Amino acid sequence: MIDKMYEVAGHAFCLSMPEDSDIWAKLGNYAPFELLHTAGLGKSAVFRCELCDELPSGNPQLYYRDNPADADSPCIDIYRQADGLLFEMHPARRSSLVFRLWTTSDFTSGFLQKWSDGNVGRFPVDNALMLMYAMRTTGMDTLEMHASVTVKDGRGYLFLGESGTGKSTHSRMWLENIPGSRLLNDDNPIIRVGEDGTVRVYGSPWSGKTSCYLNDSCPVGGFVRIRQYPSNEISRLSVLESYSELLSSCSGMKMNDSMVDAMHSTFEKVLDAVPFWLMKCLPDGDAARVCYEKVKYGDSDSAE
Repeated sequence: MIDKMYEVAGHAFCLSMPEDSDIWAKLGNYAPFELLHTAGLGKSAVFRCELCDELPSGNPQLYYRDNPADADSPCIDIYRQADGLLFEMHPARRSSLVFRLWTTSDFTSGFLQKWSDGNVGRFPVDNALMLMYAMRTTGMDTLEMHASVTVKDGRGYLFLGESGTGKSTHSRMWLENIPGSRLLNDDNPIIRVGEDGTVRVYGSPWSGKTSCYLNDSCPVGGFVRIRQYPSNEISRLSVLESYSELLSSCSGMKMNDSMVDAMHSTFEKVLDAVPFWLMKCLPDGDAARVCYEKVKYGDSDSAE
């Protein structure tokens, strides 16, 4: 077995697999985040995930079952087992398992099971590491988000919404119509609040269907909820509405009281520092221009 260390948003973690595993060659998305020997000196991993043949045995007791409204959406079943948690993921409720992951209850150590034929691809590894990262860093003023992020003038703007609402399309409209804009991440960026209260957004090894794996960060300029609409309109969200958008857009065990308390603490810091907007829009260049002018100037007359 060999260990490789990676660092995302200042949190280091370790992946352990046999040196000759062909999976290493599939993990190019982690290369920008890898801590080489000199960079890794003095770094301690917040969690470690190991590829294994067998998971800790025990009598599994169902803890939580995810039943998405869309029967074709991915779903996860969580069990209490062997003084830890067992996660079983299906690409859809009626489909066979994609992976089985067992973790300690504090998410510091996890074991990802290989299939009987020895195969495991990038998808199970990505999802296992994303899951452990989100759960482990919840109490560290860190949020793993479901969003597309575009950077303009040194600030990152996170576009939020359910799958299919146009987050990636809106990012693309910015890239095509707002000179100097660039994509930071298109699916799973990381938000972290610094000791000085600054909210920063970070790239990650996880970017959905878009190959955008940038080890980069910038201050957050705003959060924008995207909603399809027959015209282009943008308005400021209330604190309660903003809170709801954060809760629905970040990863975490929302049935776990202590984890939810930690998330709420981070939410308060984010809401104090960053504005939230609702963008009702068409998938066109004008939507990008309207959105940019508003999030840049806020409610000042400069946007007129």
